[in-house]
Amino acid sequence: MRIGIIGVPMDLGGRRRGTDMGPSAIRYAGLDEFLRELGHDVADLGNVPVNIRETRQVGDDRAKYLAEIVQVCEDLARRVEGVVREGRQPIVLGGDHSIAVGTVGGLVRSGQDVGIIWLDAHGDFNTPETTPSGSIHGMPLAAIVGRGHPELVRCCGTPVPKVAERFAVLVGVRDLDPLEKEALRASDVTVFTMRDVDEVGIGMVMRRAIEIAGDGGRRRIHLTIDMDVMDPMVAPGVGTQEPGGLTYREAHLAMEILAESGQIGSLELTEVNPIFDQGNKTASLAVELLGSALGKTII
Repeated sequence: MRIGIIGVPMDLGGRRRGTDMGPSAIRYAGLDEFLRELGHDVADLGNVPVNIRETRQVGDDRAKYLAEIVQVCEDLARRVEGVVREGRQPIVLGGDHSIAVGTVGGLVRSGQDVGIIWLDAHGDFNTPETTPSGSIHGMPLAAIVGRGHPELVRCCGTPVPKVAERFAVLVGVRDLDPLEKEALRASDVTVFTMRDVDEVGIGMVMRRAIEIAGDGGRRRIHLTIDMDVMDPMVAPGVGTQEPGGLTYREAHLAMEILAESGQIGSLELTEVNPIFDQGNKTASLAVELLGSALGKTII
């Protein structure tokens, strides 16, 4: 497989600082070498430039740092589009989860029919009207399916929505804001909570998610992972910890099933926060999960 890695060192979308160091932590954990050992042709294309928040204005309290985030996502979209057109599979390293607007924008601009599997403890389905915090990392899925601030929704010059709700699947959710919960219930987004994982198992959840997001094999799947989908016991270094997440083996099984489907077209890792990590444990796990999603097997 020919892979193109893009880093997005941004923490403008969240309340906690530190996710801007995520791409460096993941690289330091040996991503390039690990992928090459699996036989992949790897090109690291560096980072999208991002201004630090001390040099920016918050702007609208209901969509903080909107202008800067839109600019970063526009730049990321151009780079992702270029990677796809060169025949490489994009791997995007965040940064907070607002970067997903740019990643998906680039995939759509490249001509791909995209479905999304969104692994996250949270819904990321807020809008400026529903958000309790104004943090844009809680809004990217809503923006991608056409809900929210017009500048986010129209970002990257793509059709609206970038992805139809019926091809978007949330997995691992366990913490939703009240109005966000109402919006998801009224939407066509498929949501598998941690209760679903507990009741039927991660294997059944992922196979159903692949069927929905992949449209029965007709769409490439964009896999985007917020590392807080994991239980904090195995992934403490994240922007927003939530107890009761995926175990180490559940996460690897999810990746292995996705790899077997042959439908992954792009991958994204977000919300690694080294400030709260223990010996780069979370970044190392992120590298391992990418390996399983890209074909590493036990035997």
